[in-house]
Amino acid sequence: MVKKVKKSQKSQKIQKFKKNKTFKKGLLYIHSTFNNTLLTLTNSKYEVIFWISAGSCGFKGARKGTPFAAKVTIEKLIKYCQDQGIRKLKIIFKGTGPGRESLIRSLQKSHFEINLICDRTPIPHNGCRPPKKRRV
Repeated sequence: MVKKVKKSQKSQKIQKFKKNKTFKKGLLYIHSTFNNTLLTLTNSKYEVIFWISAGSCGFKGARKGTPFAAKVTIEKLIKYCQDQGIRKLKIIFKGTGPGRESLIRSLQKSHFEINLICDRTPIPHNGCRPPKKRRV
């Protein structure tokens, strides 16, 4: 005993799929740590277009923090940027990691117009509060 329900026009939903838009400019956020390298590509409205990390490229454990892993991740990001038609990049670094130098070198070899390279690595000004003096 199954009841048939009539579909009204209000209950029908039309799904719209986003088309892959092409961008000419992009912001590249690079977070390089000793354990991993994270790359995030955004458009000029700060909406994330693409992200990739050394872990998502297949590296595990201590190999994620190596310069070779960073080089592989940036090559995949460069290929994606060329497919999307991105020509101009602004690069924002954060963190001190071994893959940082190889990232800069491979970006300079690619055919992007780099408008800005900004370093936002946090630097401690005075450090933590020291412990109290020991009373004996």
